[in-house]
Amino acid sequence: MAQQPHVLVVEDEAAQREVLAYNLEAEGIRVTRAENGEEGLICVDEDTPDVIILDWMMPHLSGIEVCRRLKVRPDTSGIPVIMLSARSEEVDKVRGLETGADDYVVKPYSVSELMARVRSQLRRVRPGTVGQTLTYDDIVLDAETHRVTRNDAPLKLGPTEFRLLTTFMEKPGRVWSRDMLLDRVWGRDIYVDTRTVDVHVGRLRKVLTQHGGADPVRTVRGAGYALG
Repeated sequence: MAQQPHVLVVEDEAAQREVLAYNLEAEGIRVTRAENGEEGLICVDEDTPDVIILDWMMPHLSGIEVCRRLKVRPDTSGIPVIMLSARSEEVDKVRGLETGADDYVVKPYSVSELMARVRSQLRRVRPGTVGQTLTYDDIVLDAETHRVTRNDAPLKLGPTEFRLLTTFMEKPGRVWSRDMLLDRVWGRDIYVDTRTVDVHVGRLRKVLTQHGGADPVRTVRGAGYALG
């Protein structure tokens, strides 16, 4: 039997730490809690996690410094780090990612979005340990059976629309440019006009709203598309 996936939550605010732990444990993930950076580093040494959720703003030792120390060590550099921060400026996000963070989530965040990002990182490092079901509001996608439902009603998606929806649901809220979607859904070596993306997004929207419900796909003017 596959070992339970393990996530370390390093967050100095007790309420936020417990909300994260509760939601992770509800998905069958083992959670280690740390209330500051120093404790977080000790936890990594004592029981190496699969993924680390790390708050940026902590007293004494900041999340940025914890991330930097982990990423320069050969034994911990491969552990995915999801940075949480109230800093929404682009320069701060770039700084977080340049320090080695694998993902960056701005507070206040949607718990369901953060869980999707955790699952995405777990699938990358331990593909056999996390379920292949993605959920966003009333939409459920089963990657293994290629089934999609909305509000429990089955939806029939073509293969391209299925890959598009999977991409959106793995990172809800993230804005995907047409070029990024072309690379992710069609592949880098295949030449497809960017207008093809618009056509398939239109088809996806039509299927998602066929039984009613709001269109969950958002057009971001001049940038691309996002889920939610």
